[in-house]
Amino acid sequence: MTPHNSARQPEHIPWAAILAGFCASLIGIGLARFAYTPLIPPLIAAGWFSADKVIYLGAANLAGYLIGALLARPLGRRLGNVPVLKTMMLLTAIAFFACGFPLSVGWFFGWRLLSGITGGVIMVLVAATLLPHIPASRRGLASGAIFLGLGIGIAGSGTLVPLLLGWGLQATWLGLGAIGLVLTALSWRGWPRHHHAQAAVASSGAEHPGFALKVFYVQYGLMAAALVPAMVFMVDYVARGLGQGAHVGALFWVLYGLGAIVGPVLYGQLGDKLGASKALRLVVVAQALVLAALLASNSLVSTAVATVMIGTFPPGIVPLALHKVHQLLPGDHQAQAATWSRATVVFASFQALAGYGYSYLFTRSGGSYHLLFALAVVALALILLGDGLLVLKTGRKTTTAEQA
Repeated sequence: MTPHNSARQPEHIPWAAILAGFCASLIGIGLARFAYTPLIPPLIAAGWFSADKVIYLGAANLAGYLIGALLARPLGRRLGNVPVLKTMMLLTAIAFFACGFPLSVGWFFGWRLLSGITGGVIMVLVAATLLPHIPASRRGLASGAIFLGLGIGIAGSGTLVPLLLGWGLQATWLGLGAIGLVLTALSWRGWPRHHHAQAAVASSGAEHPGFALKVFYVQYGLMAAALVPAMVFMVDYVARGLGQGAHVGALFWVLYGLGAIVGPVLYGQLGDKLGASKALRLVVVAQALVLAALLASNSLVSTAVATVMIGTFPPGIVPLALHKVHQLLPGDHQAQAATWSRATVVFASFQALAGYGYSYLFTRSGGSYHLLFALAVVALALILLGDGLLVLKTGRKTTTAEQA
């Protein structure tokens, strides 16, 4: 009788909670990470820090993100997920305000590191807090709506930040802090009052998919490696590689942001309709084809179309990967939360290593953008190879488990 009741009850979708999750992902990752990219030239031009220090300070957020992903679950267990999420949002807003006062490199580094930590904690806890309250059939769409904040942050970094810069560099940081406070206040009462992640419901008779999880971790790490070349070098590729100049390069970042807005909800719905594995496979193939087209043509129009499509990938794969975790571990909220935490750590590690690795190769190759895009295609091909390996190892078990 209980299963029947719980099957009917979840048809209610808590949109206020989804809005809270959206606000958290927007401030903690969308703005805290991506708003820094268009601020790099003004930071150097204003003489706040030297060029090498500005790049070094940018890496602080990525390092913090990894630390936050490691700390998230212990903090959630000790203090409760919702209080931790609210605190992280407040701390992110405070970090924005603090960055408006460049007292020293150490001061600025500390606040950028903190903003990365808050982003990592939010990424791990927001899904574990909200998705147990969402109907299973709508979790792809719901997680897409939650992580739409990443896409809005990418788009906002190319539009909102330049507008704020009209008031000056310090005013830009203070404006970002004010936006952070507004988002925190807007979400404050939307979080679920009860967090059900501790109430683990083991799936009846299901094997623990140990090998499938290991393959998934590697695949998710490869996705991180595949998205770095376009995310880091696309603007520079258009501006210098195609000789279009900084202004056109900035416009392409806006196009990338438009794709990033579409990605989370589109991919989330795709996951609901096709299942996470099939949807991920389709998305990876599409991305590989788009990157291959980018390698084959220097046309500005085809590059623009490719940029929009590539932009859907970084924020779009998050709800799909999360959906995959829920398919591999159906009903077991504790195991899902632990797996998502580990997956986020893997993603952050691969992303940081790829960032440094691609930068090294770019320098050593004399500025070959095509080498970096080709390596991204290789990473995507390895993801598909992992799928093939999984089919060989598990046979039909994987298919039947995913359709359950």
